[in-house]
Amino acid sequence: MKRAWTLPVLLLLCGSAGAAGLVRTGSTGAAVALLLVFLLLAAAHSPLVFPRPAGALEAERRSAADGRPVVYWRPGCTYCLRLRIRLGRDARRLHWVDIWRDPAGAAAVRAANQGDETVPTVVVAGRAHTNPDPAWVREQLTG
Repeated sequence: MKRAWTLPVLLLLCGSAGAAGLVRTGSTGAAVALLLVFLLLAAAHSPLVFPRPAGALEAERRSAADGRPVVYWRPGCTYCLRLRIRLGRDARRLHWVDIWRDPAGAAAVRAANQGDETVPTVVVAGRAHTNPDPAWVREQLTG
């Protein structure tokens, strides 16, 4: 769990340090702007942007029941963030597994990617697709 928050915390610390330096030089407006940018970056790279993750076994069980894809992801992954943002509200219809929280999920990703933990890995009908196009993933929800 701690690993998921490392990048967002580092972004906040860097933004705070930069803003403090700007305040010391008298640039309060620039300091506020810089802090807001780093705050937005931290929020975008935090686990809060993604739907509540399920365990790999639970996600696979749900997927078998409703036919929806399972997305294996990890916080801080820009490709995962791109997928999440491009899916918009449809992202809630997928089953999300945070591989940093779930060892079974990490093992499933390694099995699908020749030992690498490459994410996002989307499993549709038992077949893994590494870093698929978000439009293709959206099509899998309607099919």
